Amino acid sequence: MTKQMKSLLIQPEESRTKYNFEGIIENECLDLEYVSALLKELGHEVKMFDCQVEKATANSFIRKEKADVVYITGRVFQENFMLEYAQTAKETREDTVTIIGGIHAQLCADRMFKDYVDYILTSFDVYNVQKIIEESEDIDSLPGVCIRKSDGFKVNPAVPFDINRLPRPDRTYFYEHPNNYGYLEMSHAAWVRTAFCCPYRCKFCIRNRMNNGKYSARDIDDVVAEIKDIESDNIYIVDDDFLFDEERLDRFVSLVKENHIEKKYICYGRSDFIASHEDTMAKLKEIGFYYILVGLEAIDDNCLKDYNKRSSIDNNIKSIEICNRLGLNIMGMFILDLDFVPADFKKLYKWIKAHEIKHVAVSIFTPEIGMETYDEYKDRIITDNPSHFDYLHLVASPGRISVKKYYMCYYILLIKLFLKAKKDGIYDFLDYGYYIKSFIGNMFKKKRENDDE
Repeated sequence: MTKQMKSLLIQPEESRTKYNFEGIIENECLDLEYVSALLKELGHEVKMFDCQVEKATANSFIRKEKADVVYITGRVFQENFMLEYAQTAKETREDTVTIIGGIHAQLCADRMFKDYVDYILTSFDVYNVQKIIEESEDIDSLPGVCIRKSDGFKVNPAVPFDINRLPRPDRTYFYEHPNNYGYLEMSHAAWVRTAFCCPYRCKFCIRNRMNNGKYSARDIDDVVAEIKDIESDNIYIVDDDFLFDEERLDRFVSLVKENHIEKKYICYGRSDFIASHEDTMAKLKEIGFYYILVGLEAIDDNCLKDYNKRSSIDNNIKSIEICNRLGLNIMGMFILDLDFVPADFKKLYKWIKAHEIKHVAVSIFTPEIGMETYDEYKDRIITDNPSHFDYLHLVASPGRISVKKYYMCYYILLIKLFLKAKKDGIYDFLDYGYYIKSFIGNMFKKKRENDDE
């Protein structure tokens, strides 16, 4: 190391409006914590800033600190914020090294080819941040790094990263904010990642393109050792699909029991796995699994086939029944198709009610920037604002009804789901009135397609 460097690691806000889930679902800065661990081990000064929880603005923080390095990570709907912070860093101190990483950068690095961005990381290899700062290798040849040159950006293709090479995250910032980073009523939930990418290839999902499309799983013994050391009662396993390998899950259950770990867990899983592995789900329930986030997506087999979901409505129904029977809280996640008409919104609500799903999340079908679906819908894209690619906005015109009518049906569905949740006695911590009023306000909003909502 040539000298001690001051690095700022920034996680942008998800939105600058009140229409978000701040205080209800707050994500730990896990990607930044890996980088922090590496840099601190080398003796660098590291300061983290999460716009979800800080009262000050990131811009004011950047101007105050005047750091040697500013590293920013985020998703597509945070693109504007990531670029804004990189620009602020350069305007504050010209020789600050600006680096952008995260999953958006893996597919859409070219959108961030700006004269105030020095490096863009297109892989999960967190050691590239260290190498850039330390100048310990020939940076020009680092795989998965885009480098700003006088005549444009030099792009070094990414290669898959072995997740077993990850360091243990530095959770200092997480522990400094004990009243943040919850998932619904599960307060201060620590993120744990046990795999990169997803072994499935759903048409709508960007996650299966991460890590060059290569699924990479951690040794489960190491995962349990990490969980045991975490000073939190709630663990959010953020793999794109944790319920994948039955043998690995059995080993996980055995190790949790052997180590006398008593925590609650959240994870993602598929309905076809749940439908065919009730015994495994019972074991997970026994050791503390509380929320299972399941992409049910649709209530029609033809739609599931079109999404390349490789599952069925029968699996969806059976997975709901199994989770309800075992006392697992299934979070049913659905996609509102762009070809929906008013009857489809009503039908979905009736199906949810009939199958006794208490916890529900609905997302508007979003052709992801950088994927084939974006090209497929390019003639129907109605906004160029990346902030709208948050699954809460229409970014492509509906196929059978107007934008205004679609939003009307969408917000009516949300209101009905919130009223159902209130009746079911869940989410007591929510201000139901606030959200319902905001939905009603959005229903009658005049400006829509390219507003700054």
